[in-house]
Amino acid sequence: MLSIGAFAQIGQVTHRMLRHWDTAGLLVPAHVDEFSGYRSYDPSQLAKLHRIVALRQLGFGLDDIALVLEQGVDAERISALLHIRRAEVEQEHRVAAARLVDVERRLHLIESENHMSQIEIIEKPLPALRLAARRAVVASQPEVAGVVGPAFDAITGIIGSERGALDTPVAQYETIEDGLSIVIGYEYGGEAFDGFEIVELPAVDTAVCGVHLGSMAGIADSWQAIHTEIIARGFVPSGACRELYVRAESDDQSDWVTELQQPVTHA
Repeated sequence: MLSIGAFAQIGQVTHRMLRHWDTAGLLVPAHVDEFSGYRSYDPSQLAKLHRIVALRQLGFGLDDIALVLEQGVDAERISALLHIRRAEVEQEHRVAAARLVDVERRLHLIESENHMSQIEIIEKPLPALRLAARRAVVASQPEVAGVVGPAFDAITGIIGSERGALDTPVAQYETIEDGLSIVIGYEYGGEAFDGFEIVELPAVDTAVCGVHLGSMAGIADSWQAIHTEIIARGFVPSGACRELYVRAESDDQSDWVTELQQPVTHA
């Protein structure tokens, strides 16, 4: 018999791993002292230990390893598991490669141009939203403020007494031939009323997003930073952009928090 220390040393694993695999039922010691709880292993169990370690190094989870140990080594079964694992590793590689490109690009900006973005920009999916909304079309950007605020106020006057109805204020902006088409509203699960319409915004697989802090007067710079980042990451804008007004209460806008969301697709 081999002590847990000797068994771990030969197999180049830790005591903690052996205890974990024992608890999971993968590799139960040949003997456990009833008084001390001390574990001992039979030398023949090294073959099973090697199989567990080999499968772990391939990235298999404990459930898959348990299945292999229980049902034995079958070429067809192992092949199916390896095909699944290959797809997972390929996806992990794509994600890691994209992160490496992003890290190198940021290093270049900092080291060669002594420049760092003033906002952090991330990629994430956007949920579908059902809005109690109003629509508007403006000819130019300066007209936006005169439309968005009054639209929110009008909707608030209709559903403002409903609990949670004003928690998610969103505006969607889309450039059209006549200017800018805007959908202004709150996420809403209730019935329609006169004074607004129900607008469904679809879910988005990937959006490049950043948080703008403070006055709307400087929001153009934040949007410019996002569009610069979109190009740098190999994306192109895809569909209308959104602004989520996380906090928009003070009159001077000094403490406003706005998330900028631009749906994208690969160029």
